[in-house]
Amino acid sequence: MRGTEADLATTRAQLIERVLVGGGALVAAGVVASGLAPESLSAPSPSQDARILNFALHLEYLQARFYAEAVDRGGLTGELLQFARVAGRHERAHVAYLRRVLGDAAQPAPAFDLGDATGDGDRFGRAAVTLEDLAVAAYNGQGTNLTRRALAAAAKIVSVEARHASWVRAIVGKPPAPHAQDPLWSAVKATAAVRRTGFVRA
Repeated sequence: MRGTEADLATTRAQLIERVLVGGGALVAAGVVASGLAPESLSAPSPSQDARILNFALHLEYLQARFYAEAVDRGGLTGELLQFARVAGRHERAHVAYLRRVLGDAAQPAPAFDLGDATGDGDRFGRAAVTLEDLAVAAYNGQGTNLTRRALAAAAKIVSVEARHASWVRAIVGKPPAPHAQDPLWSAVKATAAVRRTGFVRA
């Protein structure tokens, strides 16, 4: 697939709407609606770090739950099952790491409802590609809004998320690295994409 960064972002948002289950708003609306920096870059600060890293933490909570539920439901086999187990361990480690970085500012996990997205290999694979692509785009899109210390913390995670995205793409028959540059999602695009999943209960 080729196109501008805007085209790629739109395509991924449309994919989320098609393949993920549910509807409803994100329960952590305070984090998602205002946690990320606005469209125009703002000066990095410790308070902004906390908002952005809490948004990242909510993505990690979602991914950790997604993979754990997929393994527990027993609908995966072969390399998809291996991927879910490995990625799930990584996401749980990401949650623990971000909670350590945030300290007392870390927010708790919301309640999730993943519907049928974890029940079989086809739906799981499509949803996993979307979630991993979303995580990479969201982390990359906020990098310049972080202080140096927080950016160093996020960089340790985003490279692993990119490996997850490439791995699951290969499993489901998609190009592991389809573009020369990844799109950088703004706060608005990342927030809308997470909300559209309907995976977080209001």
